[in-house]
Amino acid sequence: MDYAFSNRIAALQPSIIREILKATSGQNVIPFSAGNPAPETFPIEAIRTFTQAILEHDPVTALQYGITEGYAPLREALTTHLKKGFDTGKESDELFIVSGAQQGIELACKVFCNEGDTIICESPSFIGSLNTFRAAGAKLVGVPMETDGMDIEKLEHALQTEQNVKLIYVIPSFQNPTGITTSEEKRKAIYELAKKYGVMILEDNPYGELRFKGQDVPTIKSMDDEGLVIYVGSFSKILSAGLRVGYVLAPYEVVQKMVVAKQGEDVHTAMLPQILAYKFMAEYDYDSHIDSIRTIYHRKSALMIEQLKQHMGERITFTQPEGGLFLWCDLPHQVPMLEYAKTAAAQGVAVVPGTAFLVNESEPCNAIRLNFSTPSDEQIVKGIQILGQVLDSYK
Repeated sequence: MDYAFSNRIAALQPSIIREILKATSGQNVIPFSAGNPAPETFPIEAIRTFTQAILEHDPVTALQYGITEGYAPLREALTTHLKKGFDTGKESDELFIVSGAQQGIELACKVFCNEGDTIICESPSFIGSLNTFRAAGAKLVGVPMETDGMDIEKLEHALQTEQNVKLIYVIPSFQNPTGITTSEEKRKAIYELAKKYGVMILEDNPYGELRFKGQDVPTIKSMDDEGLVIYVGSFSKILSAGLRVGYVLAPYEVVQKMVVAKQGEDVHTAMLPQILAYKFMAEYDYDSHIDSIRTIYHRKSALMIEQLKQHMGERITFTQPEGGLFLWCDLPHQVPMLEYAKTAAAQGVAVVPGTAFLVNESEPCNAIRLNFSTPSDEQIVKGIQILGQVLDSYK
């Protein structure tokens, strides 16, 4: 059979990260390429206890269809949490549950973008979102990242010159892949530009609660007096990635359209994980759990940075994130990045080539993304030593 795939899918390539994970699955490979939460952060005993209680006392709710908007107690708990903890959410907003933040991003694209419309993104940015936008037939325009977020002048230039701009996609806190946090000044500037040019902001904040040093920065959604911001969050990095529970907070009219779109995809997010997420918020020591994750990631990031300095010294530059899971490492200009990544993989260390995160993958890039949450402390020490030895071979 000669398969005639749709125009939207025919040219789409698999996620490089997913392919790397698949290729190294089950092997003795140090996983600097992953973006998974550390297994030691999973509250396994609590999940086991909550699951047993749910199936004993309320099995029908957990196993039956639910409404598309999501489990009401969870929606209420999240709405309160965002308002109290982050001053995020207005009376005109509504929150609903999605099957992971990735679905919230896809739904936002689906309800606002026609094929050929433009989405402005940070560059580099999260490959999962970039591929979602590509699959929708959107035109992607990248705005370079500076040390404190998007280049605001270039953002405005893109808004002035590009046609049919529908979304500005940003990951303001501990960005994937760079680890950069957008400053409050730039968050305000991005919002003001969105208001000036009448464009929606898609604020992706899966790492927002994982700050392990420095001061919190207000969400862009907390500044939203005009109904311009779609805010996406997730339990993947604080409870369990495999449960696939995320949420969207957006203006009521926007949520209504996203809910209709979700009905055509999966009817509703699985009920048992939603109830587990609610119990995690309502009956577990949520704040203490978050603090424990921050402590683990602070230690792991510090260890990776210490090892990078020891084994790669001043030959490289890298971000020093204040939270999240990643740092971005720029190799010396004379070192061929793709060859370096392949050589490292052959020696048992998987990293992600920086080109995977570019809006235009043909642009020059000599960086790799490193993840410090997934590998053990011993793997971090050994893996960075190997990366240093590979770098030594290019002297």
